[in-house]
Amino acid sequence: MLRLIHTADWHLGQSFHGQERHTEHRAFLDWLLETLVERDADALLVAGDIFDVVNPSLRAQELLYDFIVSAHERLPQLDIVLIAGNHDSGNRIELPAPLMRRLRTHAVGRVAWRDDGELDADHLLVPLHDKSGETQAWCLALPFLRPAEVTGGEAQDYVGGISQVHQALIDAARQRRQAGQALIAMSHAHLHGATVSEASERPIVIGGEESIPATLFPADIAYVALGHLHRAQQVGEARIRYSGSPLPLDFSEVGYPHQVVEVQLEGEQLAGLESVPIPRAVAMHRLGPAALDEVLDELAALEDDPELPREHWPWLEVSVQLDAPVPDLRARLDAALEGRALRLLRLTRQLPDTTGDAAPQRVDLESLGPRKLFERTWQSRWDTPPDDDVLADFDRLHQEVLDDTEGNA
Repeated sequence: MLRLIHTADWHLGQSFHGQERHTEHRAFLDWLLETLVERDADALLVAGDIFDVVNPSLRAQELLYDFIVSAHERLPQLDIVLIAGNHDSGNRIELPAPLMRRLRTHAVGRVAWRDDGELDADHLLVPLHDKSGETQAWCLALPFLRPAEVTGGEAQDYVGGISQVHQALIDAARQRRQAGQALIAMSHAHLHGATVSEASERPIVIGGEESIPATLFPADIAYVALGHLHRAQQVGEARIRYSGSPLPLDFSEVGYPHQVVEVQLEGEQLAGLESVPIPRAVAMHRLGPAALDEVLDELAALEDDPELPREHWPWLEVSVQLDAPVPDLRARLDAALEGRALRLLRLTRQLPDTTGDAAPQRVDLESLGPRKLFERTWQSRWDTPPDDDVLADFDRLHQEVLDDTEGNA
């Protein structure tokens, strides 16, 4: 039996309402290492968005590479496969690849094409071995694909281009594998029918047109390890899964099941799946929306442990319903938290709806993100929401800015 651990969307280096999350990510990676050892895993699959930005901090990079070295020291036969997500720089992910291969780690950041125009499948097909060193499966490692990589820049053919790349890679894998060897697909993409978190998942390239069908993965693919969506879920069949992110990347994700997936293979077939819950190093609480008195009561009822190191104090999001502005609202909440091992990260105010010439309410730019902010600005200027073509143009421009940032990194 071959045992794989599937995870994704680590977002190392994320700034969370201005706070770094090094403590949480370190705790997760320590837990993941012990889980790999306890479950005697043969391979670890990381399905993209390893970092939160294309130009991650040195500290974020140290987290990744320290983990890889520790995993190889504890489990010398462990195969690790990493793919780049839409938050990652494909070039940066692949830069240390020659060194990482010595640690049985395969980093795939870009698709490559041969001189004859055919897909370089050798770059994307990674053998997975059992304890004796025999190849028992092939991982089809497909990183996030930008339009220019699959269409030559014609964004309207993006989904078709992705489909062609998938099919070419599957065909190559079928030719490569021998009898009894399983095929495992790993992709960073948005599948039709999957549940999206609007608050923290960046749209992939084209407004509404970026999702791909699960039918891209035929029945002889034993398991599909997906990244990009932060909620752990299967899409249609049990063999097609998002592992989800290991920790909440927004307060809206506090209730998500955060987990890794253990995948068990017998020969070419999927033999079993187990969702393994991830312990949370820092608690997160959402209070409200409610009247101020109710919120203060909720704060008083929250348990806290003054013995905890400050970096483990729970984080709070508070939403207060007001009949009129309260200028000292933050000060009153801070006073209620005085001496408590709790950290207030986000405060929102809900005032009654107004009409006519009343001043517009403040907009929380951090919670909106570029796309939502663009939609609101368009609606305000033209009194109608942007249509699909406008959103597609915006998404392409946004991606070009991200790509330029990556190219200059």
